[in-house]
Amino acid sequence: MTSEGNARVFKVLLAFGTRPEAIKLAPVYREMKRRTDRIRLICYVTGQHRELLDKVLEIFTVRADHDLNIFKASQDLFHVTAAVLAGIKAALLGEKPDLLMVQGDTTSAFAAALAAFYLQIPIAHVEAGLRSYDRFQPFPEEVNRRFISLMADLNFCPTKRAAENLLAEKIDPFSIHVTGNTGIDALIAAMKIVEAEPDRPDFRLDVPLPPGRMILVTGHRRENFGKGLANLALALVDLATKYKDVSVVYSMHPNPNVRREIERILKGHERIFVIPPPDYFRFITLMKRCFFIVTDSGGIQEEAPSVKKPVLVARTVTERPEVVETGAAILVGSNRDRIVEEASRLLEDPAHYSSMIARENPFGDGHASERIVDTVEQFLISRVADTKGDP
Repeated sequence: MTSEGNARVFKVLLAFGTRPEAIKLAPVYREMKRRTDRIRLICYVTGQHRELLDKVLEIFTVRADHDLNIFKASQDLFHVTAAVLAGIKAALLGEKPDLLMVQGDTTSAFAAALAAFYLQIPIAHVEAGLRSYDRFQPFPEEVNRRFISLMADLNFCPTKRAAENLLAEKIDPFSIHVTGNTGIDALIAAMKIVEAEPDRPDFRLDVPLPPGRMILVTGHRRENFGKGLANLALALVDLATKYKDVSVVYSMHPNPNVRREIERILKGHERIFVIPPPDYFRFITLMKRCFFIVTDSGGIQEEAPSVKKPVLVARTVTERPEVVETGAAILVGSNRDRIVEEASRLLEDPAHYSSMIARENPFGDGHASERIVDTVEQFLISRVADTKGDP
């Protein structure tokens, strides 16, 4: 903590390393940058997603003060955990932040929070309280997010359901704040840019789509490696074969465990396009252009209601049950027949399709970041007051 005149300026260290974290923390980064009279922001990038992450940092104009750059080919959970835990220690000791903030449920978020906990630095957890109550789905994220909640001084929950989950787990109620999801803040801001400049070359689709309906697909979760991804790919072939007006765009994660099955099965089909992950703005264009989405991604489950697209979730459980409860998503797992069945309903039944268009997004209104930074300020100010009041 530093001082300028009579005002206190608090140091907040923002730690993240993946593309989804960067997208969801970009609005928080921007909001904190607006408050330099109260907050000195330190951006710490762990860097286990390299090429995917760097483009997001560029488009959201996020500048890293520290870049651990832990990425290596075929990295595993042991490498990420150990590298982040050891690597961030020096930054925490050197910067002496008043608060560490992490987002979501990545292994790097868990390791960064653990390092701060060991040094007794307060922790803020953005997107806290999501639960599938299956410790292996999603793996290892379900356990990561539970551990972070136990260590956090501030738990920022996207929904009331997430807050209730934490209360049921005996998490300190004074640490729990319902704010909405910062991912919706980012999406709303990005959609305004895309809509204002639809002809920008870097927003245009670089996929030669034929006329007709397009299904947008992502699949990369560890629990789907191997047979699960193979079943998903086979279902996509079934759909493209059955419906001649349907094309498929598969945004493929660079992980070789994903590429192996997807490329083997989908390669060569004239109406199935396997593409590298597009940048954030181009992916928004794809979401707006598609007929519906098939995904095992958590973030896309949150975003799809805002772009008014139905979602088939290629998982058997979700830590975001609100999207299923509102009718905007259906859990289909990695069962080939089930995926084809539910996709066919969307393609053939206009009434069913219309019933899955969300009237509003249950995950936020675009103002989560403001609520989060307001609460962070209040928390840090109260800590100073409590310290002054100590005998």
